[in-house]
Amino acid sequence: MISGPLSAEVIASISHPREPRQFSLSEAKHMLPVLRKVTAAATKELAPYQDHINALLDCDPRQNALKDEFEQIVRKWISQVQRLGLRVSGLWEVGFDTGDGYLCWRHPELRLAYFRYYQEDFSRRRPIAEVIEEGQPDWAHQ
Repeated sequence: MISGPLSAEVIASISHPREPRQFSLSEAKHMLPVLRKVTAAATKELAPYQDHINALLDCDPRQNALKDEFEQIVRKWISQVQRLGLRVSGLWEVGFDTGDGYLCWRHPELRLAYFRYYQEDFSRRRPIAEVIEEGQPDWAHQ
């Protein structure tokens, strides 16, 4: 599923599911290519099911089996993301815990560019540069 070898640092950072960890900005940026590969593979695997489901009528009994396959692919992606120590906020939406909130990424964004505090919804994310300028958080300078 992931093409190319993973670095020793990335392999060492893989944890058990549901063991979140805290990331500095540089650690999160280092992990992002792995997250992007895992997510791209899942979206590619999911595409034919989405197309097939969208082509069927709502009352078509074949939809249930397709939806089950769809759900299994998404659950597998969630598990893989959680094993990286990340928090899944929604479909293809991921947070890197900083201790203050989450560095946020959504597929297919090319870079890590947003932050949100714990109490905020994913839709309220703000540019990282703005958050750093306002508060000089520790996670930005480690």
